[in-house]
Amino acid sequence: MLEWLWLIPAGFLIGAYGTLIGAGGGFILVPLLLLVYPRESPDTIASISLAVVFFNALSGTIAYARLKRVDYGSGLILSAATVPGAILGALTTGHIARRPFDLMVGLLLVGISGFLLMRPRTEAGAYHGRFRFARRMIDRGGTSHEWSYNYVMAIVLSIFIGFLSSLLGIGGGFIHVPVMINFLNFPVHVASATSHFTLTVMSCVGSVVHLVTGTLAGTYQRVIPLAVGVILGAQVGARLAQRIHGRWIIRCLVIALAFVGLRLIIKAL
Repeated sequence: MLEWLWLIPAGFLIGAYGTLIGAGGGFILVPLLLLVYPRESPDTIASISLAVVFFNALSGTIAYARLKRVDYGSGLILSAATVPGAILGALTTGHIARRPFDLMVGLLLVGISGFLLMRPRTEAGAYHGRFRFARRMIDRGGTSHEWSYNYVMAIVLSIFIGFLSSLLGIGGGFIHVPVMINFLNFPVHVASATSHFTLTVMSCVGSVVHLVTGTLAGTYQRVIPLAVGVILGAQVGARLAQRIHGRWIIRCLVIALAFVGLRLIIKAL
């Protein structure tokens, strides 16, 4: 019960921040769990984080759905693409040499954060080449959004993101959101909301794999209080996103990417 006294508040803060930027919160939860439970194996930490990310993403998706910011058409395409990567990532977690992998991923994430900082794109764009998928939606506030993107590129990128996020147990939304904004032309608020919808499917698949393989066994006393916290926090995060300009959401995302990237680099070295 003493664990519950800090796990629920921690889950609440993680859920609020993760939902605000469309990231699910796993990028904060994994280093926190590694610090508090140093004797647990990496695959156990990843499985706990991914299960909590599922509850965070599900709660955030429900909140964003009420605001009419979820692009379900794109979300279904991206979700389907993450599934094979998520399965492969969950099965690979306990078998890969993590130090060189963590170093490469860390450098990649720091590079992405620097790119976003120098080029903080906040407006939707248009794509006019082959495999074009045009989108238009109006949110609950009456704001109209129009954009288009290459759906083949979206599928390829989502497969890779599904693998990477499931492998690390960090959800992947904090990678998906900048990809959706800068390569797929999504408006910032729609990207955050749709990323949460995609993350719900991806984290569910990864968690089921961990459940079947037995990695989640004996972790329920930690998953449940964290899940309670993130479910509540996700509702707050979605409300905050409604009031914050897209530029500030990008800045919060930059902080998240840099934090995870530097943590992975330090761990690898």
